[in-house]
Amino acid sequence: MKLVYKSLKEESTLVLTNFNCAPSQELLASSGMYKIIWARDASRELLIDGYKITLQKGQVIFCTPLNILEIKQRDGLVALVFNREFYCIREHDDEVSCNGFLFYGSSEPPVITLDEKELKSFDAMFLMMREEFETRDHIQGEMLRVLLKRLLIKSSRLIKNTIPAPDIATSQYDLVRQYHILVEQHFRSKHKVADYAGLLFKSPKTLSNHFKQVGEKTPLQVINDRIILEAKRLLIYSDKNVEEVAYGVGFNDAGHFSKFFKKHTTLPPGMFKKTKSSL
Repeated sequence: MKLVYKSLKEESTLVLTNFNCAPSQELLASSGMYKIIWARDASRELLIDGYKITLQKGQVIFCTPLNILEIKQRDGLVALVFNREFYCIREHDDEVSCNGFLFYGSSEPPVITLDEKELKSFDAMFLMMREEFETRDHIQGEMLRVLLKRLLIKSSRLIKNTIPAPDIATSQYDLVRQYHILVEQHFRSKHKVADYAGLLFKSPKTLSNHFKQVGEKTPLQVINDRIILEAKRLLIYSDKNVEEVAYGVGFNDAGHFSKFFKKHTTLPPGMFKKTKSSL
């Protein structure tokens, strides 16, 4: 099973799958994807960032795009896979955002265990989501986002009292995740790697070495990608002009912003907005 929602306008993707077909298995290697994996019918062993994790029947795990994930036995699992453009590009409360309780930057992805009542609730939510995938209309994307947010709210409530507060970590993966969280908090005002290196008490060179060792983008790419993501959101969903969008993502000069945007998307921001509004 592989049910896919895609929006060309938003460049967003949401997939519901059980990994039982080759195309869905390729999702495990896709970059930039958040993964919610539920061991619905059987316990399964996962390899995450090189460590073995046994996901017991009835448990759900939440993986960020930074997690390197391998699954040898895929039957019995069901998963939701989505990119930032589908969910994180929108404004959400901190606790159910892509940097909330479920995707907060731990080296060990959080796991929740569903009791009998919650199992029924998750079954119902996944059934509603599956039905929505089959409904093709102009509000399909919004309905799927509502259902995903509902699932994240329920999951956040279950896990809120079981996870430690995220501290600035020292391992390679934790340092990279903490960098992502800081970029999420400050990308509008801080555009240089050195700014974040200072917040993490590391040198820019040390950060670059950590990113390289875990196979991640460069620290500067992370900043630039987040700025572009926010600029796209403002261009698509607001009536702001290019100058206002530039100011909204921390540029004092609209011309500088336009050059930056075109370099990273191949289109000037005005043309991007016009193209997307026609879809």
